[in-house]
Amino acid sequence: MENQLFIHNTLTRTKEIFEAINPPFAGMYVCGPTVYGDPHLGHARPAITFDLVFRYLLHLGYKVRYVRNITDVGHLVADLDEGEDKIAVKARVEQLEPMEVAQYYADRYFIYMDALNVKRPSIEPRASGHMIEQILMVQKILDEGYAYEVNGSVYFDVEKYSKSYNYGKLSGRILEDLLANTRTLEGQDEKHNAADFALWKKAQPEHIMRWPSPWGDGFPGWHLECSAMSTKYLGDYFDIHGGGMDLLFPHHESEIAQCQAAIGHESVKYWLHNNMITINGQKMGKSLGNFITLDQFFTGTHASLQQAYSPMTIRFFILQAHYRSTLDFSNEALQAADKGLKKLLAGYETLGKLMPSPLAPLPEGEGRIADLQRSCYDAMNDDFNSPMVIASLFEGVRIINSAADKKEDLSSPELTGLKTIFDTFLFEILGIKEEKGGDNHEVVDGLMQLVLAIRQKSRETKDWGTSDQIRDALQKLKITVKDGKDGSAWNIE
Repeated sequence: MENQLFIHNTLTRTKEIFEAINPPFAGMYVCGPTVYGDPHLGHARPAITFDLVFRYLLHLGYKVRYVRNITDVGHLVADLDEGEDKIAVKARVEQLEPMEVAQYYADRYFIYMDALNVKRPSIEPRASGHMIEQILMVQKILDEGYAYEVNGSVYFDVEKYSKSYNYGKLSGRILEDLLANTRTLEGQDEKHNAADFALWKKAQPEHIMRWPSPWGDGFPGWHLECSAMSTKYLGDYFDIHGGGMDLLFPHHESEIAQCQAAIGHESVKYWLHNNMITINGQKMGKSLGNFITLDQFFTGTHASLQQAYSPMTIRFFILQAHYRSTLDFSNEALQAADKGLKKLLAGYETLGKLMPSPLAPLPEGEGRIADLQRSCYDAMNDDFNSPMVIASLFEGVRIINSAADKKEDLSSPELTGLKTIFDTFLFEILGIKEEKGGDNHEVVDGLMQLVLAIRQKSRETKDWGTSDQIRDALQKLKITVKDGKDGSAWNIE
């Protein structure tokens, strides 16, 4: 099956055909977490978004090198060039070494990403482990004349860079506006312009995270690590750089400038950005204090939550919206996602019980199931349109349930085709997995079969009172019973 993938390139603001630089290989770099706290729903969205991209590229046959960094140094409070390191602040509060904090929360991040069924990247480098590469890049930018050193700190000269290149091309910012509207903060008067950003910062005596450099003891600027590590592992020109829309400026804009200055050309062919998750229209984030951690979602322990939500419900909730659209949190939306996911999984379970009908005509040409499969591919090829894939899967469930109710017939090739669609798109590409409780589920299923057998016996003996009593009691437990020619089936609402 031929697939021509179109992706939205933030740099050009258009959908472009994805053509790998060196097929069948594809390189993708995604900005990962700053590890000083538990991951929240806002962290889950880019992880799931680019897991979807990763999974689909693998499905198309690409050999993908997926690099996602861990920021464990250099990310200062409020994303500025002055102040304390976020991890160092946490370390001081908890009386730990900064790397203890980073290791603890990195491990926690992995646990929650595993729960969300996010595939591990090919490489997961840390900023603290790549000081040599970052120092060499700073020196290269200095040598090219696009940076300057002041009192042991090195700053990128945005105004000088913009005389040769366009700083602001990714975000659409205009340099003159940046120079006019960027306020100079206390301690930043050593910069030539307020829009300049730190490549290397001199460590003050109280700063516990520091490394030796040609300019004195210090630490790298936040933007530098991604430029250094992406080009180290993916080369000077690679296919995809991804991250959240909130990183577009100044982080990704500065990455472009750093690579252009150090290498002589841009390093990224396609820029992809997922939009934000909001609460009451405001971005969810640690700095705003309005976040809900994944642990709180899984346990239902946050005051804003009406119940606990499983990892697959969270994943499905995120995939129900296109990655470039905003996604607003609400209990109602999560409950609807939970209900929708259960409907898809129940449909797949029903599919496994269907037998081909001898009355079903063989499809003419490719047939409706082939059309359904094509609609799934068309959606994925249209900038990873997961909501349209899900809509097609629901159409598949409609067909399955109609066949189960004996309202239409399915041939053996059609049943096989439906199973292929669900195995490929629901499980392999969307990354959904069933969350049944192992032995507990088997016990519940066994008990339900016993209850239904008793109810069936009462129906056969025309003991309608007992039959209705069992049905009504199950309804109170939100368990629906559906009677059919081949017996009764049950489902938890």
